[in-house]
Amino acid sequence: MRLTDLLERLEYEVVQGSEKAEVTELTNDSRKVVPGSVFVCISGAVSDGHAYVKEVAEKGAKAVIVEKQVEAPDGVTVIHVDDTRYALALMSAAYFGYPAEQLKVIGITGTKGKTTTTYMVKSILEGVGHKVGLIGTIETLIGGKAIPASNTTPESFTIHKYFKEMVDAGCDSVVMEVSSQGLMLHRTAGIEFEIGIFTNLGEDHIGPNEHKDFEDYKRCKGILFTQCRLGIANVDDRWFEDVFRNATCRTETFGFSEKADLRATDVEHISRPGYLGVKYHVSGLMDFDVEIDIPGEFSVYNSLTAIAVCRHFDVPAEEIKKALKVAKVKGRIEMVKVSDDFTLMIDYAHNAMSLESLLATLRDYDPGRLVTVFGCGGNRSRTRRFEMGEVSGKLADFTVITSDNPRFEEPQAIIDDIITGIERTDGKYTAICDRKEAIRYAIENGRPGDVIILAGKGHETYQEIKGVKYDMDDRVLIAEILEEQGAHVR
Repeated sequence: MRLTDLLERLEYEVVQGSEKAEVTELTNDSRKVVPGSVFVCISGAVSDGHAYVKEVAEKGAKAVIVEKQVEAPDGVTVIHVDDTRYALALMSAAYFGYPAEQLKVIGITGTKGKTTTTYMVKSILEGVGHKVGLIGTIETLIGGKAIPASNTTPESFTIHKYFKEMVDAGCDSVVMEVSSQGLMLHRTAGIEFEIGIFTNLGEDHIGPNEHKDFEDYKRCKGILFTQCRLGIANVDDRWFEDVFRNATCRTETFGFSEKADLRATDVEHISRPGYLGVKYHVSGLMDFDVEIDIPGEFSVYNSLTAIAVCRHFDVPAEEIKKALKVAKVKGRIEMVKVSDDFTLMIDYAHNAMSLESLLATLRDYDPGRLVTVFGCGGNRSRTRRFEMGEVSGKLADFTVITSDNPRFEEPQAIIDDIITGIERTDGKYTAICDRKEAIRYAIENGRPGDVIILAGKGHETYQEIKGVKYDMDDRVLIAEILEEQGAHVR
């Protein structure tokens, strides 16, 4: 292909060489450069691709895409653009033949609810014969293939690679989580979304390696609604109007409010031994009853979001109801049967907003005690630790503080920060650094009627310590504990 084929939707300046050069590969990873490659120089948090121009030239790169001034050997074409991340997104789309244009792309953004909602949408649409790809926090699903995720929203090159594989696998649509960082870093630039969804907004992801402040966080969420045909929004969220301030799409709303186009009414909590769920009536743009095997108000929001989306695919109400009854997500209020006396669940709640929402929801089911087991990730905002400790201290009856992904921090230092938060309350707690022993303690001290929540890890199957990911899965730890006790997971 010619370089001009990749650049056709970009504004650029030829600094050196010719844009008509024949090229083979496109990459932003200097390790993957082969003769004939186009190398896109990305200025990252860890390294700057502009520093590798000489190295990639020696490997045979035919062209480099830059946003800064560089010195390149003769024979290497240098193309200057305003933003190389934006350029990578549009060039990646061209490189793979614009696969997004062959799919109905559904993008979901928000602080909470993205993952569960993507699986609900996929379940409903596949129930009526659509073939649906999925890109999200847990994994990417393409046909029968599952690819573990490293980012909620992958790099743009990877997104278009997945889109191409989805088209080749016969998918007609894709539902994806769109993170604020993905939007900020132009990973989804150039994609025209059929539907964009806003779930909610909380003060998370603010820090040196994420968003500089809450205004920036809101602004980045809003980018999605300049890239979609239809925006579907939670009208109950206090930041809805801020996020949609610059929206260019048609807008519909969902929620509990009378203002919502699609409303949930007559909500009822369902509780049986080993089962927590919720049922409600859908009114407004649709009219039917629905029951979900996942408890709480946020389950109502997640399912209502999925209904709002699937309505535009003309899915009958009966098919929606059937799909929602069986939709499950690993690590999202995932019940693990360990006792006839108390309930144990695994959930990804890893910030104050999600933990508060989960605990408030479970309190509505009148448990004997609410017991939380959680830690916080290292090399992330310390504020999150204080806040999570405070939330658990206020809303749980007992907290077991433990380790999560300490990364390059000392686990005890993270635990100490959580304790600082919990001691702002009257909450009772213990601290057990070893996560398996913390879980063992919670199980062995479970009382009749308790609801025990293992929070923070959710779907994750590792623990990251000093740059190394070690196998660690809460489900496996539970099974090992029960086996050591002479029992087993039922």
